Amino acid sequence: MPHMKPLGFFLIATALAAGCSVEDYPINRYEIAEPAPAVEVETPCADRNPLRNLYWGDTHVHTAMSTDSYLAGVSMLPNDALRYGFGGSLRLPPNDAQGNPTREVSIDRPLDFIAITDHAEFLGEQLLCTSSDSASYESEYCNDYRGSNSLDLNMAKYIITPWTFREDDACGEDGKRCRDAAETYWQKNIAAAEDWDDKSSNCERTAFIAYEYSSYRLAANLHRNIIFRNNVVPALPISYIEEPMEWNFLQRLKDVCKDTDTGCDVLAIPHNSNISNGRMFNVDYYGADTEKERSARATLRAEMEPVVEIYQHKGASECRNGIIGILNSTDELCAFEHMEDQTIQNVWGKDPLVDECPTGNWGHWRPHLGPDCYSPLSYARYALIEGLAQEEILGINPFKFGLIASTDTHNAIAGGVEEGSYPGHLGNEDANASKRVSDVGGNRGSSSDSPGGIIGVWAEENNRAPIFDAIRRKEVYGTSGPRISARFFAGWDYSKNFCKQVRGDDRWLTSAYNKGVPMGGDLTAVDGDKAPRFIAMAMADAGSRDFLGTPLQRLQIIKGWVDKDGNRVNKVYDVAGNPDNDASVDTRTCEQSGQGFEQLCAVWEDPAFDARLRAVYYMRVLENPSCRYDAWQCLDLQGDVRPDSCDVDSVVHPKSIQERAWTSPIWYTP
Repeated sequence: MPHMKPLGFFLIATALAAGCSVEDYPINRYEIAEPAPAVEVETPCADRNPLRNLYWGDTHVHTAMSTDSYLAGVSMLPNDALRYGFGGSLRLPPNDAQGNPTREVSIDRPLDFIAITDHAEFLGEQLLCTSSDSASYESEYCNDYRGSNSLDLNMAKYIITPWTFREDDACGEDGKRCRDAAETYWQKNIAAAEDWDDKSSNCERTAFIAYEYSSYRLAANLHRNIIFRNNVVPALPISYIEEPMEWNFLQRLKDVCKDTDTGCDVLAIPHNSNISNGRMFNVDYYGADTEKERSARATLRAEMEPVVEIYQHKGASECRNGIIGILNSTDELCAFEHMEDQTIQNVWGKDPLVDECPTGNWGHWRPHLGPDCYSPLSYARYALIEGLAQEEILGINPFKFGLIASTDTHNAIAGGVEEGSYPGHLGNEDANASKRVSDVGGNRGSSSDSPGGIIGVWAEENNRAPIFDAIRRKEVYGTSGPRISARFFAGWDYSKNFCKQVRGDDRWLTSAYNKGVPMGGDLTAVDGDKAPRFIAMAMADAGSRDFLGTPLQRLQIIKGWVDKDGNRVNKVYDVAGNPDNDASVDTRTCEQSGQGFEQLCAVWEDPAFDARLRAVYYMRVLENPSCRYDAWQCLDLQGDVRPDSCDVDSVVHPKSIQERAWTSPIWYTP
């Protein structure tokens, strides 16, 4: 859901008092319907490539079936989002007097695959309260729902309290009305994915069946996107209201899908750990009292959550400078799209590093006021390092995850990330450029948001199973929007001259796979202290029809490890390109200057390798500076519609950015 304005303790107290029980939802409504459909047999693609093609997608897309989208005036449904993402157009607010959207938008370049992830929470209520012939339409809940302009009050109290509930006047005392309505909307989601998924050998489009589990427990973001491998899916999505504890949710999802003999398969993708107040990657294992129980929970997480969404419209979750508890934590490039900084500084007036997030029982139960504290366990880089420590303790790494990005659009514009033409992400909240470039901290649709990113997948073909399997094996990466092509390998026997061997044929790629592992892979130890070699490669995005791409500036490899004294350590290495290339952009005109690179390649050997210590490595690819979307849109704003923020360069969100890509890691285990 879009980030919420800070919530007072009164709202949390109201939520806690409002419901201390939840309806006894029949478990079979969340299992595979009987009889289970036959697992689809996909037609092989004509362009199948055993060495893998690069496909672009968005696995985080909301439509008017999501409450927050609908309440912002969005009327587009899954069919519209899929049409847009695969090369068509759709219409957005502002709406005219008849309620019809007035802006027509289209994507700059079609995607290869899409997952529509409408919120499981309120799916039934959304349909009941917007259908005038429903038995709940005139209920007090539905009247308030349609009449309120506050997304916070309509939704937050139901997904903040750990003691979940639904409203009887809308759902009925047994909840059946809401379950039936949710099933109707869920079937609409499934039908749209089935209709748009290209079943022919052309394989032009892949559409996944998916939804979002949206826990905001005690005002900490713990959301997950749920992606299914095929057409065998539960009869209803499991929401936070059915399972408010994420580990119980993952276990139940495994039980009703992955561990059945129906052919159902599923994975979960956490997102926005940056606003989780340290809870997304916590290692308290609350309620798991023995090492065996903690190990089981870590195993469950490693199995069910193979990747993490590191970037989307609510900001980047890679890292931050000066974080407490991490050695070598200064990395100037961590200061990138931190939406939580603008909220905490502008709304709460705090130094962003003053308040550490609490841990232990108090950390688990303490109510928050939106993002209001900082923890290394809010950021993917430090969670990757913590995973190494947990593996030493428990024998399993709960945070052995790959890295992806997506949009989290609430405008149904799957993959609409081009900075220069970005039309906003939340209906009326940012329906014009003046709203989108406003710097009012914490407001939905302001410049604290970004267009979000996309996911790149190295898969044999553009079909559901190969793309799903690539995500599971973590041969994937995320970008902040540009379609940068990135490869990352590690092995023991790569030649130092490997980059010079790269030619027009695929022999170099065959060698890279045969002699090592790609992103997402594991390196096991060899005899002696020999250091592994890493192949880091990237090619710049050529751009779209209206906006040329930006040259690359450099490639970096980020290493994380736990030293012999137990310290969590990270280090950033520049391995290719030139950080001092004097590239810049004039944000008054968006004219770029300086030299860059169309492609970069390096063979890098870790100069501080210690064969006795676990380590994790990933690649970060950086473009030359370019204009952020608000700089582009300020170019056309004059007079009364031009906000003061157009003429001020925010410390939190400067108008010059360096777009980037983050590859999934490679792990070394002694």
